Order: sequence, then structure tokens, then C-alpha cells
Amino acid sequence: MNQETLSKANTITVKAILVAVLTLLMLIPVGMIKSLIEERTQNKVQVQDDISSKWGGKQSITGPILVLPYKHVSGEGTEKTLFAYFLPDEYNIDGKMDTEERSRGVYDILCYQAQAKISGKFLTPDVRKLGLNPDHMKWDEAYVLIGIPHLQGIKNQISFNWNGKPQGELSSAVNKEILPSGLTIKVPINPESLMSYNFDFDLTLNGTQGIEFTPIGKQTHIHISSLWKTATFSGDFLPNKRVVDDNGFDAQWDIFDYNRDYPQMWITGGYSDLQKSNLGVDLLLPIDEYQQTMRSAKYAVMFIALTFLVFFLVEILGKRKIHPIQYVLVSLALVLFYTLLLSFSEHMQFALSYLISAAATVILITAYSKTIFKDLKQTLLMGGFLAGLYTYLYVVLQLEDTALLIGSVGLFVALAIVMFILRKVNWYKKEDKQDNEKTEKPTDNEKPYYNVNNQE
Repeated sequence: MNQETLSKANTITVKAILVAVLTLLMLIPVGMIKSLIEERTQNKVQVQDDISSKWGGKQSITGPILVLPYKHVSGEGTEKTLFAYFLPDEYNIDGKMDTEERSRGVYDILCYQAQAKISGKFLTPDVRKLGLNPDHMKWDEAYVLIGIPHLQGIKNQISFNWNGKPQGELSSAVNKEILPSGLTIKVPINPESLMSYNFDFDLTLNGTQGIEFTPIGKQTHIHISSLWKTATFSGDFLPNKRVVDDNGFDAQWDIFDYNRDYPQMWITGGYSDLQKSNLGVDLLLPIDEYQQTMRSAKYAVMFIALTFLVFFLVEILGKRKIHPIQYVLVSLALVLFYTLLLSFSEHMQFALSYLISAAATVILITAYSKTIFKDLKQTLLMGGFLAGLYTYLYVVLQLEDTALLIGSVGLFVALAIVMFILRKVNWYKKEDKQDNEKTEKPTDNEKPYYNVNNQE
């Protein structure tokens, strides 16, 4: 290998390394774009929290729970009041959720209003099962607790019926031993009777994100429906029956006391974490613009690498000299696509913002490629390649379960095409005319169509 041939081969190697380094350096602006997306996402979360604080956040309904105060005398003779807690024998919730999208600036927040009919039955508390003396119970101070975390979301005048009779005023002062927030209602208990106590009340509740219920009954039946199409079921129990289609969702749960890990009755200090067995539904906005833009930004390095690869192939196969600055300018145009996509998507549908941003980027790089390639065919091929690349990315963004599969297959196909194009390139040397005269002339299938060391 003569000195000139070696020098040309080294030039190609140096250029390949330089292109690889430039690709890695582009991770810096890509990281800045991702940080910008995260900042805008956090701004949306702050707006959502602010609206939730006024409208009502994610709601969780627990109760009613029957509470009986009792006198406890310590060994030292000190008397204090403790509490016995009783869960209902039957517990039923029938609810419907009406949704509404609210906007503040460029941010959309999903809110709902739930109308729930809650009913059930308590048996007369058998305090002896808890080792308590009925004479120590303060029967006239019995009350029920209803746990609701965001009280500002209650939008109706609650009428709590106890054996068909509406009870007195509700209080927001609750026993925080088991519930941090909620309502308290005094109820009459007759210790001499073995009768059961039926209850029912209606609840209209504003909230955001979703709603949860605590299956406190010995037998719990919960039914909830909505016209909202995008929902996911959360908590420790999935619905027994559910339908999610274009008409919304409809779900019901049937839970028994032996499905949970807490009892139907206990005393102070016996149990406190009822809500760890919660179940419910989360209302979701379809993948929003920030999620989709972040997903697209994760492909940025792949876009830059593939575009650089095309330019590099044109350089070595088309005998074009491309300056590193030209590589940088093209990569910056590719990165700018994500800024355009982010800013447009805050003001219009994601599909339209993607079309505008991708079209602007393809046109810009294609027009610039004309000044580099000075060949209309190569320029059009470059434009077609970029259009196909952005179309492929959009398809991947619309997929969820198969996005990784399609992305991996796409990269494999791209690598296979590059390997096919370069399969006959002689990266080291070219026989001179004298050597060709001494050897058998290669067939058409064997003859390399380009040799990197011959750039005359």
C-alpha cells in the first residue's frame, strides 16, 4: 500500500471517527430539549395541583364506620376514653362520574363530578367479642365516620339516614386515629336491642385524576360508570365485571371481609390502615403532548446518527467532501424539530403540530443538502429518506404495547440496508492497472462499484 493510498484510507477513518464524536456531542442539546419538556410537564403538574386544591383532588371514600366510645380504667386508676370501631355487615355504592376538561393557559386538566348512592347495614355492636364490658360503653355518644380527603369537593347537602330517619348536623371534626379527614355524624344505638341499623345517603363529589373506595363491608358491592373512554382500574382489587369501550366504562366489584387483611371490629390501637386495601378507577387524558414529545425526543440520537450516516455514505460513495460544520448545522436542524414540536403542540393537536414541525425540518435539511450534494437526485433521495424517517417515528409514537418491537425492527432494517450498500467497498486498497493486468478480470458480481481509496 503506497503512501497516497494509506493517506486516503486514513482520511476516511478520521472522518468516520469525527462523525461519531459529533453524534455523541449532540447528546448535549438533546438533553437540554428533554429538560425543557420536563420543565413544561412540571408546570402542568403545578397547575393541576392548584386546580385540585380548589376543585377537589383525587377522592377516596371510606365509611361510614361506627364508633363507640368507652371508659377505660388503667391499673393505676386513671380513667380515659378509648374507642371501639365497627364496620358494616353490608356496604353498597352505586356511582356515576361526569367528566369535564378545564383549561388554564395552555394546560388542560381533567376534572369530574361523581354522584354516589351509598347504603348498607350495621348489626348491633357485640362489644363482648372485643373483651369490653357493655356497662363501660358510652352508647349515647355513638357516631359514624365518613372519610373524604378533600372536603371542598362535596357539592350537596348530605342527608344521612339511619333506619330511615335523617340524623343531625354533620361535623368535619373526625377521629384522626383512623381517618385524616372526613365527616362525623351522631347516631342512636340501643344496646338492649338486637336490631340492625340500615343507613343510606347521597354524595356529590368533585375531584380530579380518579376516585377510590375502601371495601369495608362484610359484603361489599361497588358499581361505577362514566362516559369517559380512557380509564384504568387501580388498587388491590380488579373489577369482577367491566366494560371499557367507545361508550365509556362500567365496572363493578364484589368484595368479602376474608378478601382483606383487617377485621370487622377492633379497639383503639388495634388497626389504623384501612385504606391500603382501596380500589378504584383513574381517569386518564389520552397520551398528552408532553408525553408524546418526550417519547419522540428519545429517538433523537437515532435520527442524528442515521442522518449523519446517509451524509457519510454520500461523501465516500458519491465523492463529495462534507465539512464537519455542515454536519453540525444539519444536526442542529434535527434537534430544533423537537423544540418546534413542543411549542406547536401546546397550541394545537399533536398530529398537526408534528406534521408542521416535520415538514419544516425536512424542507430545511433537503434545501441545505442541495448546496452540499450539488446533485438533484441525491438531494431528492435525502428528502425522501428524512420524510420516511419522520413518518416512521410518528407511527411508533402512536403505538404503545408494540413501540419497542417496531423500533427495534426498524433499526435492524436500517443496519441491514447500510451493510448491503457497503458490502463491496474495499476499505484498504485498490489494485493498480499493472496488478489488474496480471490477475483475472473480475466478473460483474465480484467487481466493486467503488473503492474508498480511489477518489479521483
